[in-house]
Amino acid sequence: MNVLNVPEPDFMQDEEIVLFSDSVAKWIDEHAPPEAVQSWIANSTVPRALWNKAGEAGLLGLSMPEEDGGMGGDYRHEVVLMRQLGWKGADHFGISLHNAIVAPYIWHYGTPEQKERWLPRLLTGELVGAIAMTEPGAGSDLQGVKTTAIKSGNQYVVNGSKTFITNGQLANFIIVVAKTDPAEGAKGTSLIVVETDGAEGFERGRNLHKIGMEGNDTSELFFNDVKVPGENIIGGAEGLGFIQLMQQLPQERLNIAVQGVAAAERGLHETLEYVKGRKAFGKRILDFQNTQFKLAEVKTKLTVARVFVDHCIGLHLKGQLDAVTASMAKYWVTDIQGETIDEMLQLHGGYGYMNEYPIAQLYKDARVQRIYGGTNEIMKVLIARTL
Repeated sequence: MNVLNVPEPDFMQDEEIVLFSDSVAKWIDEHAPPEAVQSWIANSTVPRALWNKAGEAGLLGLSMPEEDGGMGGDYRHEVVLMRQLGWKGADHFGISLHNAIVAPYIWHYGTPEQKERWLPRLLTGELVGAIAMTEPGAGSDLQGVKTTAIKSGNQYVVNGSKTFITNGQLANFIIVVAKTDPAEGAKGTSLIVVETDGAEGFERGRNLHKIGMEGNDTSELFFNDVKVPGENIIGGAEGLGFIQLMQQLPQERLNIAVQGVAAAERGLHETLEYVKGRKAFGKRILDFQNTQFKLAEVKTKLTVARVFVDHCIGLHLKGQLDAVTASMAKYWVTDIQGETIDEMLQLHGGYGYMNEYPIAQLYKDARVQRIYGGTNEIMKVLIARTL
């Protein structure tokens, strides 16, 4: 989708990346066409089998090193997947969270034994990943986490509850942010893996009913004296969780920005199709100066957003994306996403409010972008600290 006519940066023009993008587009057309996405929305989840199909197609673990059993790609491959899902309206599939948020905690910080035990199954879709950070009383403030994982012999006993967990109904591999030493605050935070299949004391709550992203399962999770093997602490030692989270959050926030631009680009494509075909007062909606001016503003804002995000991707590929720049990308792009999609919905008139028009779904889906991954207000706090 080249609706903005923004040239791809050099690092995205490699022949292998271009061919991969084409193959991802074809896979989505086959396995996640619009009618399939509508069934996800109706059922509030994607089919479990889709994860296995993604594994068979090599779409899981795209940037995982070959020595760990992965595809040996890099972040560009994750970008291609996120963009194609956004351009084709299949972004309710939580594969990018599995690939570009959950799995990196294992291959960056996992012990050799942990990598050997978990990564192959994350690649096939046998394991579906989720990360359980948010709690009923702790959202963007991760230091406020109350869930505990207390050592008992050669096990940990996990107690607490989590909410708003993406992939929560299907995930059977959950990285839980927990306090292994509640008295130590952030220094007492660890990441511990709960494999939920057969785990006594683990319960899934409601598949939460959301105003957007309805095709992605989002859940409450409950841990009631869940016994977890001692070797499930990521990195093999307690107290590393907060540092691990802080090191990986920039990529999560860049993911959100990448997804935001892709969704807004689709919105522009859909809006152009509409205003070229719809007539009022004897001429096309596009022929009104107001429409032209509004879309000129939209295209300009999205072009700036796309160029900035491409810049951030380039920095990230070189290991130079800092937390502050990632926060800028996350907050500013998602604000622009919401603002431009709102303008584009307005150009649809009453039809923009009807669910059968893609712009309505894009409008609903955009709202949460300013909340998850750290609220945009928190992003501004982080940025302001550098002033």
